[in-house]
Amino acid sequence: MDINYLGSDILKPLSDSEFQKFREYIKQKLGINLSEEKRSLVFSRLRPIVAAKNIDNFTDYFKFVISDQSGKALTEMINRITTNHTYFMRETDHFDHLRDKALPEIFETFSSQKDMRLWCAASSSGEEPYTLQMIIEDFFKDRTPKWNTTSLATDISASVLNKAIHGVYSNEGVDELPAAWQKAYFKKFDDDNSIIVDNIKSKIMFRKLNLMDEPFPFKKKFHIIFCRNVMIYFDEATKNNLIRRMYDILEQGGYLYIGHSETIGRANEGFKYIMPAVYKKV
Repeated sequence: MDINYLGSDILKPLSDSEFQKFREYIKQKLGINLSEEKRSLVFSRLRPIVAAKNIDNFTDYFKFVISDQSGKALTEMINRITTNHTYFMRETDHFDHLRDKALPEIFETFSSQKDMRLWCAASSSGEEPYTLQMIIEDFFKDRTPKWNTTSLATDISASVLNKAIHGVYSNEGVDELPAAWQKAYFKKFDDDNSIIVDNIKSKIMFRKLNLMDEPFPFKKKFHIIFCRNVMIYFDEATKNNLIRRMYDILEQGGYLYIGHSETIGRANEGFKYIMPAVYKKV
């Protein structure tokens, strides 16, 4: 049996019963369906928390998480378990479609509202919602009368939301963006990093949200929803339920963007396929 050392303590890998408890709990809370292949990942990511709390086994740690009424233990576990891999302009064809097709349609169809509502449902560390907001800013800045273009960005992880709110990114990542964006929407933070300008920051509301919570806490429907590379972790029933709920909070004619490895099945007939991973509510 492999033994993993934490200082002078010994922590055994997750047993079958322990892993099953975490699988069921994470599925219930996050919708994430962890396969057996993820057991080592769960162990490696939770191991530092268990050690820091001087707990010597995962059974007692699980009891600690579910008994914590403050919710801090669950938040800490979520921050460790969830994967947040993103970068500016990821899957550029979606951003091209938003700029060239979706925004012009919304501008014409909803001109009486003057209120463009976009939700980035898995904002991670902020690169995606900031990319979206820069596209929106470019599109609307010279159009009159002025529209409300404040967007919403949510994530279940408090740690990545904190990074997104601060808006500080490495120059290496920012250098991949168009020069005009670098000049207009970033300023120097230090020798290695740049920060999003306040004009863009102020137009994004970052909020913590679990996509499994029902109902969604929104008073108005959205014209655009980006929910990319989230549903790959869900089973079919969880995915279909989320898609139906997103359909309900989209305006007629609104667009849903999902990850390229994700699909919308026949159970969601209200969406029209537009292009890979782009669907329109009809």
